[in-house]
Amino acid sequence: MTVVQLNNPSPTPSKLNEALPEVLESAKQQAISEGLGYAGKVSPDEAWKLFVNGQAHLVDVRAAEERKFVGHVPNTFHVAWQTGPALIKNPRFLRELESKLSKDSVILLLCRSGKRSAAAAEASTAAGFKNVFNVREGFEGDLDENQQRGSSGGWRQRGLPWVQD
Repeated sequence: MTVVQLNNPSPTPSKLNEALPEVLESAKQQAISEGLGYAGKVSPDEAWKLFVNGQAHLVDVRAAEERKFVGHVPNTFHVAWQTGPALIKNPRFLRELESKLSKDSVILLLCRSGKRSAAAAEASTAAGFKNVFNVREGFEGDLDENQQRGSSGGWRQRGLPWVQD
């Protein structure tokens, strides 16, 4: 496991007012062609580069328990899309997201596999957030032939920085 200490874990306002990076513009065009209800999708590797270069905020939308016991990306925001053992939709999600980031922010949402973060991205976009992207594959990736996660894509499998409590 690699732990990375970021000098500036949050993008600077000046960087966020610039035009979107090419990878995000491309993701937006792809999202339009796919008819997605949010700005687009990026790979975990692209998300990490955007985050460390101060071009986007990374928001983990998994439940607090998942972050604690499975691991999480350091220096990121956390706003749970669903909460508790039954994973009930968090009725405060949009308010909590807006309390941390403006609706003009470039936001990358991360969950376990990319499904909940896609739903959260769609809801955020419908609520007026302009640049919300989903991190494909999520933190743990897709299920493999043994119905297990962690070996088929995802943030951890790609060797990107993460920590565990």
